Amino acid sequence: METDLISERLFRLQRYIERESYRGYDPYDALTSPIFRLPILNRNKALRWGFQQVLKRLPVNIRPWLGISKGYNPVTLGLCLQGYAYLSRLRPDENYGMKFDFLLRELERLKSEGYSGACWGYDFDWEARYARIPAFAPTVVATGFITNALFGYYQITGCQKAFALCESATRFVLNDLNKTYEGDVFCYSYSPLDRQVVLNATMKGARLLAQVYSVTKDDRLIREARKTVEFVVRKQQPNGAWAYATKKGDARTWADNFHTGYVLDCLDDYQKHSGDRSFSEALEKGLRYYEENFFERGEIPKYYDKNLYPIDATAIAQSILTLTRFGKMELATRVVNWALNNMQDESGYIYYQRGKYGLNRIPYMRWSSAWMFAALSFFLFHS
Repeated sequence: METDLISERLFRLQRYIERESYRGYDPYDALTSPIFRLPILNRNKALRWGFQQVLKRLPVNIRPWLGISKGYNPVTLGLCLQGYAYLSRLRPDENYGMKFDFLLRELERLKSEGYSGACWGYDFDWEARYARIPAFAPTVVATGFITNALFGYYQITGCQKAFALCESATRFVLNDLNKTYEGDVFCYSYSPLDRQVVLNATMKGARLLAQVYSVTKDDRLIREARKTVEFVVRKQQPNGAWAYATKKGDARTWADNFHTGYVLDCLDDYQKHSGDRSFSEALEKGLRYYEENFFERGEIPKYYDKNLYPIDATAIAQSILTLTRFGKMELATRVVNWALNNMQDESGYIYYQRGKYGLNRIPYMRWSSAWMFAALSFFLFHS
């Protein structure tokens, strides 16, 4: 697919996102239904978690019948800010100022209150397997996605307000997240409300600290970042893979596409912004495993290293971001072409998943369309 056609498809996606005013359904928004305010349902973990899992797998969107409205997710806004920043360089004659100003104001408005620094959560209650995270309770994942977008925007435009939010967010990471130590290294928790050991999550904290260090030269930031990066590198398997989680008793020992991509991207950014190259061997080994094990027929991103299905929108978008970052442009281009030919609706939005027996066309804003918008913008920026 020619660059001009990819660009046209990207702007079709942009128009869809803007028509929807950045609002949309989410695979994990089940608990926003009024029925989960009823007694028992508002606290029974098994029922809440089970229904959430069922709803995100249904290929038919029954949310309107459940009273679930389209959500307004801070991560969607961050991803769109990230995409617009790249597009502002590609199309310097277009005025993106109003879009930037709007998204920055909204991200500042949607910050979670009561914490040491700027931080963000999702706009829905989330019954995770090992935690319960209320709407807008901050996580290092949501915060890491948003601050990465803010920092990229700062790098491209010099916007001090964006950097100030990133600098503020380091205080959330340093002061509010729990730590699980193994000797002298540690893993940050997913949120202040749990003690999960999730490798891609702690790497998002490390990336933020390194990004801000690259500007402020505050040595405390890089000392703390290095301790959690070393924790993650020690958890790398001999073949180069990383499990999703590693805490004893945690069943989430799989290796999947987009969480592996997050680890690789964050490790690369840590090295670039810190100047610390001592983990280069682990990065190279991980990237090699990723490239060799997560792509079917050299064009379709697999969900797991050992299983193609479901072919997922976030996995596709993250594949484009990671492959482009590391200069794997031939494979990235094939992924882009496959995705646009097989996962984009005529109206512009991105389908959720292709399963072994069918296609889930539900238009999820954060999970599918916003991620692909950021990924395609990044790809074209580097093409």
